[in-house]
Amino acid sequence: MTRARRYGPTLGLLLVLAVAGCAQAPATTGAPPVDGTPSAGTAPSSPTGDRIGTLFVGGEHGSRACTASVVDSPRRNLLVTAAHCVQHPLFGRLDDLVFAPGYRNGQLPYGSWRVSQVVVDQRWTERADPEYDVAFLTVEPVGGREIADVLGGFRLGTDQGFGLPVSVTGYPNEAEEPITCSNRTSEQSSTQERFDCHGYTDGTSGSPWLTAAGEVVGVIGGYQEGGDTERTSYSITFDHRVSELYRRATA
Repeated sequence: MTRARRYGPTLGLLLVLAVAGCAQAPATTGAPPVDGTPSAGTAPSSPTGDRIGTLFVGGEHGSRACTASVVDSPRRNLLVTAAHCVQHPLFGRLDDLVFAPGYRNGQLPYGSWRVSQVVVDQRWTERADPEYDVAFLTVEPVGGREIADVLGGFRLGTDQGFGLPVSVTGYPNEAEEPITCSNRTSEQSSTQERFDCHGYTDGTSGSPWLTAAGEVVGVIGGYQEGGDTERTSYSITFDHRVSELYRRATA
């Protein structure tokens, strides 16, 4: 692994020095789908599209890092993103993370929501295992309301296999609006999947892979920490690994 393509500048500089060469490439199976074509600024408007937003490091005026989204949870306060966006074995958890749902053109239509807890698998914490590159984040209430009370949350979808039609919305750091692209997932390995579409550059790690039913079935991360080029993205397969982590995050 030789890049920090999906990170914001602060996190990427630190982590790429620490984890270069950490991942082994899983075998690719089958032919990838034809590349999709992204559209800028076409994420669905409130409330569904605004469940997706950007993570800032050091407060809402800090560096943009990755993308995250709101997921259903009993306490109505949970996000999902990639583990490499928020935690690393050498540097620990990133401090002062805030989430800005629906961010566009410097505007925060729903304010900023401070991250109070990060839950990642121990195998990620100890050795940055790309098979566990997913994280659940708890955010603090704002004005006495939990984030899912304001925006709702996407359902978590697990054990749905490969070849799913999904839409992926993410926030490239060089853009002031998100991009969205739709395509089918394909099998990268038995535990990793891929999504082919141009434009998913720095800042798009953690972008949710959404089905038409509104279920999150992946996030950009996993193999190559989400991808070594802007045209192919990866996610760990959402299976028992993610179900167990969600159970811990909501316990």
